Amino acid sequence: MGEPGAEDGARIAAARAGDEAAFTEFVERYRRELQVHCYRMLGSFDESEDLVQETFLRAWHKRESFQGRSTFRAWLYRIATNACLDFLDRNPRQPLPLDAARAVERDPTSPAEISWLQPYPDRLLEPDAAAVRKETIELAFLVAIQHLAPRQRAVLILRDVLGWSAKETAAQLDMSVAAVKSALQRARPILRTHLPRQRLEWPSAAASASASTAQERALLQRFMAAHERVDPAAFAELLGADVRLTMPPLPFRFLGREAVAAFAVHAFGPDSPLHRGQWRSVPVRANLGPAVAGYCRLPGDTVHRARVLNVLRIEDGRIAEITAFEPRVFRAFGLPPTLG
Repeated sequence: MGEPGAEDGARIAAARAGDEAAFTEFVERYRRELQVHCYRMLGSFDESEDLVQETFLRAWHKRESFQGRSTFRAWLYRIATNACLDFLDRNPRQPLPLDAARAVERDPTSPAEISWLQPYPDRLLEPDAAAVRKETIELAFLVAIQHLAPRQRAVLILRDVLGWSAKETAAQLDMSVAAVKSALQRARPILRTHLPRQRLEWPSAAASASASTAQERALLQRFMAAHERVDPAAFAELLGADVRLTMPPLPFRFLGREAVAAFAVHAFGPDSPLHRGQWRSVPVRANLGPAVAGYCRLPGDTVHRARVLNVLRIEDGRIAEITAFEPRVFRAFGLPPTLG
């Protein structure tokens, strides 16, 4: 981590002296990567926004404590990490298995439900930034990392995602180097246990960012067409054999092509209020992957209203996972609540 240049040093000095404008201008350059860091720690887009604001507020109040022994960026990461750990101390939560009575199909090898999970809009990512170069921003990774204890999670993110040394990580977390190494050794096997098959090796951010291949785009078009035609049979043709559908924060999970296809028949069949609805789809990108915002106009209504944001994971030309989010996440993607 290099030291700031003379111009940055002057801004830091001004900020330490109480120049709020200089402070704001300087910290804002780190907003996006700090939000991604908080998002990995918490799994929630809304909470990551709040924690970045908390980080900047703490940094302002502690500005005189910055002595230049580390970079200003590293100092902000330390504050952000501790803000997240404090939040998790105040709001302890653990991934919990679905209640047997409410689960559509149970699979002991499948990750537990993460009810607080939210998608991250690609439009807010900086693909070339160090914060996303290691790529670990997919929802599958976010789900897996939530199984780690908060401090283990922080160690794994700083070491394996951001690439910081054990010494730098220890300084960030007020831990010994030995404790950091021990925490990482415990965290990695847990993470591997909860990652989906074929996701033990993660592609680079550049590969993920450019993964919108012709095949993926064609599959996305077929997905949207099936949705707009309310065609469960066409939808089922797109699914992989081991496809998984989840709906955070709702405690429902559908595992396997047959179960997911049966849900589609139920959701859009003659007995569903959505059966006679007219659908429109808007393609977006979330967590460095394809996503579709679904709007529906019911009989008697004059507009299409936001219904669902489906984030897709595609493997071998088929849909391997669908994570369906409620319309309240549309705001983060710059999507309107209705379409004419």
